[in-house]
Amino acid sequence: MNGTLLSSEGALVFVIFGVVALGLWLQRFKVFKTLGPALTVIITGIVLSNLKVVPTSSATYDAVSNYCVPLSVSICLLSLDLRQMRKLTKEPVIALISAVCSVCLVALVFGVVFAGKIDEGWKVSGMFVGTYTGGSSNLTAIAVGLNAAKTTIASANAADYVVGIPTMILMFAVPAIYKGSKKLKKLWPYDMPQEELAGEGDHEELMASKEWSIQEIACLLAIGFGTVWVSTLISSMVFGEDFRSAGRILLITTFSILLAQVPAVRRLRGNFDLGLFVALLFLSTIGFAVDLMQFFGSTFYITLFCFCVILFSSLLHLLITRLLKIRFEYVLLSIVGCISDGPTAALVASSAQWKILINIGLLMGVLAGALGNYVGIFVAYAIRAIVGG
Repeated sequence: MNGTLLSSEGALVFVIFGVVALGLWLQRFKVFKTLGPALTVIITGIVLSNLKVVPTSSATYDAVSNYCVPLSVSICLLSLDLRQMRKLTKEPVIALISAVCSVCLVALVFGVVFAGKIDEGWKVSGMFVGTYTGGSSNLTAIAVGLNAAKTTIASANAADYVVGIPTMILMFAVPAIYKGSKKLKKLWPYDMPQEELAGEGDHEELMASKEWSIQEIACLLAIGFGTVWVSTLISSMVFGEDFRSAGRILLITTFSILLAQVPAVRRLRGNFDLGLFVALLFLSTIGFAVDLMQFFGSTFYITLFCFCVILFSSLLHLLITRLLKIRFEYVLLSIVGCISDGPTAALVASSAQWKILINIGLLMGVLAGALGNYVGIFVAYAIRAIVGG
């Protein structure tokens, strides 16, 4: 810690919270909104540590890592109502299962190929399965569950951005491209009539201002910390040291989903916002830990791996759903829900004027996110068993 401008515990806590506040404030500008809050915070952290403002390692960072990620996982899942699955008809369920299975299979195959070329390659495989079956929050949760190095996490996040952002831009453009292309409609003749998609306009408004009280914040934090404590206690008694961290994340996921079935818990507002804030505290320390020379040397293969996972899992998913004659709208929303998250899938539906599918897209993404931690950790350990590590 010698040689840095700030190194005391109090100063580092201030910087961590300051970086998150700055990252959220910067989202009002287009360039940072494109980056997203997670990568904005990581990049800010990288700049500060490489300019010797803060150290690359500290006991303060370790404390943040131990608590923030599992707490974020728990809080984010507290609104998942399993009864809402009844709203999903056969087609979106098939599309979602196909998307998740395609990612798992492709990540398993390419994970074996790239494992020897990437530091902690088997862990990166699990992280990419997580992020492409439910979003970036799963990548972070699985990384912590697998005890991945901070440099590995930063490289994986960067690769996810380099490949993922253009992919998401394409996803937003696809509805218009499909609508105006006779060739695509001939290739994929299964879709929903525009009048059916328009519905009656009764849907949840996205990106709106939210109201939530200090009492709800207190309850969410209490439930989250309680879930983390109980899960940590059980995992220490049940699992061996090699699987303890991964088992802890899986227990937190399971207990949080169960708690979310209690109506009073599920009605607590602001869980996604609070969960994101807590996760960003951890991601700021990821940026602090990155040495740029080492980082750029390890990013190429991870980015190539990431590209292969997105490309070939999407192609496999398209092949399966085309053979099963799944309608185009459900296929697209399942891809977006897995690659990004429920709100983004709902936003794609909203921007395409698929009003009747907005809540369906949101639900598909939330369910994919809940599955992501399980399948990501499973694939990671499967690759480890195959290639060693």
